[in-house]
Amino acid sequence: MPIIRIFLLLLTLTFLLWTTPVQAATKIPTQLEEQVLQIIRQHPEAIVESVQAYQEKIQNQLAQAQQAFVQQMKTNPDAIISQSPVTGSPAKKIILVEFSDFQCPYCAQAHKTIKEFMAKHQDEVTLVYKHFPLSSIHPEALPAAKASWAAGQQGKFWQYHDALFTQQNKLGEEFYLETAKNLNLDLEKFNSDRQIAEKSITEDMILGESVGISGTPFFIMNGATFSGAVQLTEVENVLARVK
Repeated sequence: MPIIRIFLLLLTLTFLLWTTPVQAATKIPTQLEEQVLQIIRQHPEAIVESVQAYQEKIQNQLAQAQQAFVQQMKTNPDAIISQSPVTGSPAKKIILVEFSDFQCPYCAQAHKTIKEFMAKHQDEVTLVYKHFPLSSIHPEALPAAKASWAAGQQGKFWQYHDALFTQQNKLGEEFYLETAKNLNLDLEKFNSDRQIAEKSITEDMILGESVGISGTPFFIMNGATFSGAVQLTEVENVLARVK
């Protein structure tokens, strides 16, 4: 049987399964289901080829998205930075974009490294923070992101950011308000801004997903990528390469 016919039959079955997951068993014609199962038994290579083709397509799309991201970072860094918090060099010649989650333990470890790195290179590196809360596994990630965003509207993002990472075990509403008070924020504005923060956070997440980010922390420095609880030597090596 031609491989294209096998693929089309498999595609049909997959579409039926995905479009009606709850009632798929009753809606998929028995004859079609049996035919597809028989084809799979006789031609298991069709599954492998289809999966490989799909993976290759996704990888190509991600590669193109990453290339576009890197190119834009070089030619129009302000478009990448947008309204995100920035610290370090105003020159924007070497840009370190960080996608992070305030409840992620690896992000808290990386925070120590990046803080040390920026203390040494604040005159040549521009650090940009992008929100990427993994809410499915970190219930406080999004509330913490909203609180930091609200603090940023009063010019205190980085101070709030540091408090969240250094006292990660305290994340929760009481701590968000306590930290806002300690930073002398206008609490009424802080609470109001938290209610409208999700739009900006979602924009960061869409950007991250477009370049293939699925976990945190994830870093892009002038096109070079690295991730996880990085050590200072690793970040220094990346800087040396991009320079």
